[in-house]
Amino acid sequence: MIIRIGIAIVASTALLSPALAADELTAQQQRMKTCDAQAKDKDLKADQRQSFMSQCLKGGGDEKELTAQQQKMKDCNRTASERQMKGDERREFMSQCLRKDGGNELTAQQERMKTCNRQAGDKDLKGDKRREFMSDCLSADKSERRSSAAGGR
Repeated sequence: MIIRIGIAIVASTALLSPALAADELTAQQQRMKTCDAQAKDKDLKADQRQSFMSQCLKGGGDEKELTAQQQKMKDCNRTASERQMKGDERREFMSQCLRKDGGNELTAQQERMKTCNRQAGDKDLKGDKRREFMSDCLSADKSERRSSAAGGR
């Protein structure tokens, strides 16, 4: 009985504490609020926002804390944003920019993805229809390779 009363008191205190301190934010909550406001001011969306929030919540922004790949991603994102790239154009640029060797050659899969993306864009496909087309387009490539491999034996 005493244990139940003790648990009830602790639970009540825990429930009332946030209400009493509603105006006081923890350091982490304040950081989250600040980072969120900065992301909104910068009009960041999707992956850019996620990357920014991750760095900001770590107390980041300090360049030396970034790995080489993170720095490259940041630089590529900044360049793409400065050039106001969107959609397929941005994806293609990021793919090129983030290549390890920085070369122009695409792998077979990247070539296929580029071709399928172009075809989907030409057909002005969006949402589920685009996803379905891309899946079929990329699967067709795999089927063709399997058929070629089977025929070559």
